Amino acid sequence: MLSRILFALTLLCTALPGLAQEQAYAEQSIYDKPLMERYVLDELKTLRTDQQDLERRLIIQITDRELAVADKSLNYANVTVTYFFYIIAGVASLIAMIGWQSLRELRTNTKKMADQQLKNADEKLQEIAESYEMKFQALERELKRKTRNISENNKEIERINEVHNLWLRAQSAQTSEQKIEVYDEILKIRPGDLEALTYKADAAMGIQEFHWALSLCNRVLEVDDTNAHALYQRACAYARLGVEEQAISDLERAIVGGESLRELAAEEADFETLFGNERFDLLIKSGDN
Repeated sequence: MLSRILFALTLLCTALPGLAQEQAYAEQSIYDKPLMERYVLDELKTLRTDQQDLERRLIIQITDRELAVADKSLNYANVTVTYFFYIIAGVASLIAMIGWQSLRELRTNTKKMADQQLKNADEKLQEIAESYEMKFQALERELKRKTRNISENNKEIERINEVHNLWLRAQSAQTSEQKIEVYDEILKIRPGDLEALTYKADAAMGIQEFHWALSLCNRVLEVDDTNAHALYQRACAYARLGVEEQAISDLERAIVGGESLRELAAEEADFETLFGNERFDLLIKSGDN
């Protein structure tokens, strides 16, 4: 019984540090925890290492195959020369038996046979060399394609990191002018980014540039006419410019795309001119029902 109690106390002491560590990790800020970009960079590093291993293995295989081809060529030449000398020995025996009368004919035939053997050997070597050359070219093209893909992925990861940092800067910016500057930097990296244009329109509303905000929203809606955020910002701009019916129409379309915008519209300062409008009030109250 005493041994069981001591074993339970030991397990409890061992588990307490792990629980404290998990609780400390859970209480950390999200900015102190590893991000997805770190995971992507680690994967990229692994991919680079695999690429280098692939190149090293290919070089070893190519060298081994070249040595094998050279060895086969030397062996083939050695066998050919050996057979050639056997033929000469046989011819000499025939000359001794038949006589010197047919020496010229035997010499001519021997030369033709040797030339034919060498020609066949050259043709086979040429075929082998062409076959390996085609394989090497295919491997080279594949390596170039993979290298190009890795380079493009590196550039895209750099752009993603830079855009992510800019979004963090925009969230911490104190004034609308500072936010607009950050959104302009994002648009330089990703021209035509709909989300950046929409948030830029929101910042433009903050500095009373209603026509500018309206123009930015129109640019977004030309590409995506169901963008709820852009419709909401354009409704705010129309409301500030006194175009009430168009503002309400855009707000209706925005709420269809995002129901949470109904509650936001009920407290939106840009819609002060619409308070009391029967159509606007009905649109806001329908969410409560």
